[in-house]
Amino acid sequence: MVPMTQKKEAPPFRKTAETFMSGATTLEQRYFVSPEIFAEEQEKIFARQWVLAGHQSQIAKAGDYFVQEVAGESVIVVQDQKGEVRTFYNVCRHRGTRLCEDAMGHSAAIQCPYHAWTYALDGRLIGVPHMESVPGFDKAEYSLHAVKLAMWEGFIFVNLAQEPTPLEKVFAPLVGKFSHWHLPGLRSAKRIEYDVRANWKLMFENYSECYHCPGVHPMLSKISPYDSAENDLCEGPFLGGFMKINAGKSLSMSGNACALPVGDIKAEDHARVFYYSIFPNMLLSLHPEYVMVHQLWPHAPDRTTIVCDWFFHPDAFARKDFNPEDAVEFWDMTNKQDWHVCELSQQGIASRAYQPGPYSPRERIPAAWDREYLRQLE
Repeated sequence: MVPMTQKKEAPPFRKTAETFMSGATTLEQRYFVSPEIFAEEQEKIFARQWVLAGHQSQIAKAGDYFVQEVAGESVIVVQDQKGEVRTFYNVCRHRGTRLCEDAMGHSAAIQCPYHAWTYALDGRLIGVPHMESVPGFDKAEYSLHAVKLAMWEGFIFVNLAQEPTPLEKVFAPLVGKFSHWHLPGLRSAKRIEYDVRANWKLMFENYSECYHCPGVHPMLSKISPYDSAENDLCEGPFLGGFMKINAGKSLSMSGNACALPVGDIKAEDHARVFYYSIFPNMLLSLHPEYVMVHQLWPHAPDRTTIVCDWFFHPDAFARKDFNPEDAVEFWDMTNKQDWHVCELSQQGIASRAYQPGPYSPRERIPAAWDREYLRQLE
């Protein structure tokens, strides 16, 4: 059960106008269509930065695992027998065979489907048929290759770099910021995967502004005024703030709250939804009674998989008034509206007629996101 006693003051917010750079324009065409730049992004960003792989609730029991592709590498995420989260390359130490074929599952050990080399959940090689006569062979030398792992607020982050900057240092600006949502104890009630024919950066830019909301999201705009944004993170890898929700309303199809509050939500925050982008692949949306998380996984310059989870207080699941589909349906509709215009953007940007256009003052956060992206490619 998630404790509901700790209270934390929300940070002060400031208008993003203070950080808007006059003359900011959208990125050049090559950043959205070039295979060479896509490959550079995979190597310099997704293979070197801390990327979101999942949430600890996905591997609630020892032996639970899931597999995630990161920068072209297949990574196994598993809870071992001692309750520790472990991450390994999905590669057998014998002849390199892919170990786990299923996207998720449960197993007491990890066994290669080719020659049955078997590994404990902590990565140790424990079973090797017919290797006892090999001179000098030592099982201890053939553990699975580990992938760097770190936990943040219940979310599992991985890093393919050999010596990455510790996540604690990278995420220092976020320490304690979201504690009162009790994110580690939440559970996903629904997951939807979207195949979007657009560059991954377009989704970040779309998420970071509501300039488009009156025309693209009429239902959302009726509940949450599109011009109500106030942002407290306005530069760097973490960007965002809150928007207002009309009094007595919720972001759901019915307009009513669909579950228990997820945490120690202060009075004024019951009329706010918080949106934060966490570079390079996490979108974190914090509502009073649920938390929505998007993972972005680029596959090509013009194709991205988006994995969306809706998280709720664990006690909400047993209540008769629990109606997660009310929120899921609302945001599934809104997500599809966003992905549609992102695909239209991709199509237009690919044209020979495309030239970078000026950002408006309502697009300060996308402009800041672009600056951070370019810094990461240096």
